[in-house]
Amino acid sequence: MDALDLSRWQFGITTVYHYLFVPLTIGLSALVAGLQTAWVRTGKEHYLRATRFWGKLFLINFAIGVVTGIVQEFQFGMNWSAYSRFVGDIFGAPLAIEGLLAFFLESTFLGLWIFGWDRLPKKLHLATIWLASLGTLLSAYFILAANSWMQHPVGWTMGDGRAELTSIGAVLTNPTTLVTFPHTITACFLTAGAMLLAVSAWHLRKGDQTEVFRPTMRLGAWVVLIAGVGVMITGDIQARVMTEQQPMKMAAAEALYGTTGSASFSLFTVGSLDGGEELYSVRVPSLLSFMATGSPDGEVEGIDNLQAAYEEKYGPGDYRPIVPVTYWSFRLMIGFGGLAMLIAAAALWLNRGDRRPRGRWLWIAAVSTVAMPLLANSFGWIFTEMGRQPWTVFGIFKTAESGSPSVSTGEAATGLIVLTVLYGILAVIEFGLFVKYAKAGAPPIEPEPHEEDKPLAFAY
Repeated sequence: MDALDLSRWQFGITTVYHYLFVPLTIGLSALVAGLQTAWVRTGKEHYLRATRFWGKLFLINFAIGVVTGIVQEFQFGMNWSAYSRFVGDIFGAPLAIEGLLAFFLESTFLGLWIFGWDRLPKKLHLATIWLASLGTLLSAYFILAANSWMQHPVGWTMGDGRAELTSIGAVLTNPTTLVTFPHTITACFLTAGAMLLAVSAWHLRKGDQTEVFRPTMRLGAWVVLIAGVGVMITGDIQARVMTEQQPMKMAAAEALYGTTGSASFSLFTVGSLDGGEELYSVRVPSLLSFMATGSPDGEVEGIDNLQAAYEEKYGPGDYRPIVPVTYWSFRLMIGFGGLAMLIAAAALWLNRGDRRPRGRWLWIAAVSTVAMPLLANSFGWIFTEMGRQPWTVFGIFKTAESGSPSVSTGEAATGLIVLTVLYGILAVIEFGLFVKYAKAGAPPIEPEPHEEDKPLAFAY
């Protein structure tokens, strides 16, 4: 492998690793805020205990997410300087807004929430976690706006060999962003709901703190189901926009080589090693046409037809992504998300009322649910980015042109090894902390002291 390939591996590994924490942070922030709201409104102690418990896990996840996210920005200058020069005028704008506005809002109010217990009035303290949650949503929007420009560039012009911004409004209201954001956020809630379901199920299996974890298990299961429906609806809309903007990605997702009307959807396909030929498949009639066009009779362009059209438009070259990667990441994304929904539905049904299932299999399945949305998110990003290849910015700038010419193969290999080892160490730390505090359960709430025992507010 050359320096470009190693840089792509490095960015892929660090990005997928970082994105394990992002959806959990976004989803958990809102669910923790919801639990605290329930405590403020009802005064019930188990809501406060649940808020403290899930808040601690949320903070652990947030801290690791921040650390791993910072590395992403350094790579643009280190390994992708040609890309940074070409898109910096545009790509930097939403990222700057994210850092100055969204992350500032998120981190500031999260700090107030952490240190504001017993120092701020209840409702004011509650507002801080809701504002921190709002910050996570805004942060996600601006980052997705930057990524969506790579998928569908708008609001720009070419000047002096680089892309120059002409309309920040067009970038922030990119139709790709408008469909990607709700799909991503519903997936975040699916992830957070699965975490609530899994950890709560582990405690309930032991018969531990049922007054706290039975409500949070039900909350997690309902969130998984509702968010899962949202993911399917927004994903359907996104698929149609994607088909219009990047038809090669949809064709590769289906391994569809010839343009077809009433195109079927392949549940399972075996092909040649290079992905160039289908040998065997199991299909659902007309489903792909419906996903891509909204009509069961719609025409879906094939890989070979698009390759010929792209050669005519962009010049000689191979414009096909790696078909097996695109095909299987698309299905694994859908499959893991759907499996999480099935387990959540089973958990709600078998735990309805005062029932408590005895079978070990349900508890094992419920605990394993935590991994499914994480895998679905990872495969979703792999599909999104790998399906766009060979472009870094679709239609105008190729990945082969995007690397840093001054980075040698040895330097790229060193960076890949160092970051992979470092992230592996962080994974051990994160997993250890998360398991430690998850197993500890919800902390008891100490009674408030009498007025005469309280310290003076400004005593030194």
